[in-house]
Amino acid sequence: MCGILTILDIDPSRSNPAELRRQALAMARKIRHRGPDWSGIYSDDWAILVHERLSIVDVEHGAQPLVDTLQGTVLAVNGEIYNHRELRHGLGEAHDFQTLSDCEVILYLYDELAPKDFLNRMNGIFAFVLYDPKRETYLIARDPIGVIPLYLGWDREDRLYVASEMKALVSHCERIREFPPGHFFLGHEADKGFQRYYEPDWAEPGYVPDTPYDPTALRAALESAVRRQLMCDVPYGVLISGGVDSSLVAAIAAQYRDGRVEEGGTTPAWWPRIHSFAVGLKGAPDLAPARLVADHIGAIHHELHFTVQEGLDALSDVIHHLETFDITTIRASTPMYLMMRKIRAMGIKMVLSGEGADEIFGGYLYFHKAPDGPELHAETVRKLQKLHLYDCARANKSSAAWGVEARVPFLDRDFLDVAMRLDPAVKLPRNAPRPRPIEKYPLRKAFEGLIPEEVLWRQKEQFSDGVGYAWIDALKATAEREISDVMLRGAAERFPVKTPETKEAYFYRQMFEHHFPSATAVNCVPFERSVACSTETALRWDASFAKMADPSGRAVTGIHDQGYRDEVR
Repeated sequence: MCGILTILDIDPSRSNPAELRRQALAMARKIRHRGPDWSGIYSDDWAILVHERLSIVDVEHGAQPLVDTLQGTVLAVNGEIYNHRELRHGLGEAHDFQTLSDCEVILYLYDELAPKDFLNRMNGIFAFVLYDPKRETYLIARDPIGVIPLYLGWDREDRLYVASEMKALVSHCERIREFPPGHFFLGHEADKGFQRYYEPDWAEPGYVPDTPYDPTALRAALESAVRRQLMCDVPYGVLISGGVDSSLVAAIAAQYRDGRVEEGGTTPAWWPRIHSFAVGLKGAPDLAPARLVADHIGAIHHELHFTVQEGLDALSDVIHHLETFDITTIRASTPMYLMMRKIRAMGIKMVLSGEGADEIFGGYLYFHKAPDGPELHAETVRKLQKLHLYDCARANKSSAAWGVEARVPFLDRDFLDVAMRLDPAVKLPRNAPRPRPIEKYPLRKAFEGLIPEEVLWRQKEQFSDGVGYAWIDALKATAEREISDVMLRGAAERFPVKTPETKEAYFYRQMFEHHFPSATAVNCVPFERSVACSTETALRWDASFAKMADPSGRAVTGIHDQGYRDEVR
């Protein structure tokens, strides 16, 4: 993970170049946690690009900003381009490659192809700014799902700022907005504005896929995605939450432990033993199944415990790094934030995670209430289109806070095309041919035999629940002590925009306002009613949802197997 900060649309007649350069460096320092390994800067009278690097690929030579020595274009990227070797071989003209960095190929794709064409050829996670002084323009783009964060801001001089995190912009910009996933913006073509390049057929309104379920094809697609994302020149690890998603990613990665993946095969690995990580309160529901999987795949397992007080003490820092006041995100991000600090202390710089599977396969418990296949599919599309606001932000910013890169194979664009074109009837939990209805049946069935049966068929446990039910209970109790009834009754007066409805929501909103007092920052935070991570649209599936104010998975009464029994221990 890296951090980028750029200033564009500079008018040299109204700016002091030296002063603006110092300002850019100061702004970039606020996101140096994302890239603690090196800092680089390019500046001229019209643009400034700053890069804070986390070195994962081509550690010795991949420093940025990267420059096309023949054309003069300049590039600052946060991300990974997994198919960069294939793209490099497909280039038609002679180019002066300076590094083995996976990102440098973007410079030369820009030379040869229109933005929409080359962005759709890239398989990776990315957010970048490419500045072209010859054409007096610039290109900004973000990956299809929004795994990598990106924000835009404008100051009083109407200069455009681009940054990996909002915190770099808040004290300098009058307006801030999130850059939309799957889009690009070509500067000085203002009449076109943001242009969508990622337009999969399965996301078209009203489209209902009908591809028959083929477990062999589904398995091969995920194995390919994991293998691609093992592209790495530094020690890496795998996260095992104890559920099926992260366990499958870890088990597939373990099959390639003897070599670093390269085109045409493998080479001796820098890190021949695979290390796995799980986090929770002592006795948390997720810890035992996580260790079972780790033992099964032969990983060196690290079970990391945190206390409720450690989590509470970290809340303000978590909100500062995550840049949100969303309840579910904060609940889940805090244990992950604490875990990532220990992971980096062990020398790990990249981890594979299981985010995205629940959105793709209808894995949350409320999907048991889906009325039919078409409605389930429509909800999975809605969930994927909002994922950049929730789980992607959590995984990326919790890890980037400590200079760790989180990769998410389930959100690989090639895998998405396979999984999202399945007939959604096979994803309905009630259609699972098991002794009881179960979420994500097609995924579980495709990987029979890879991980222990008791984990493969274990019911969904939301991460904030699985780290220990006492964690959410403690958050609610703390908010009850900190926020009075009078304060909550006056919430609309203090917070007229996106007014918190519960004491826990008010508690987080106070912390957010402390770190981000700008009114424009509030607009970048998601705000919608939810049950068990549903979208607001899905609340109509069950009349009882309207009475619930808690997004925990345990809120879906009668479906969760163990939550309520464990809660009263």
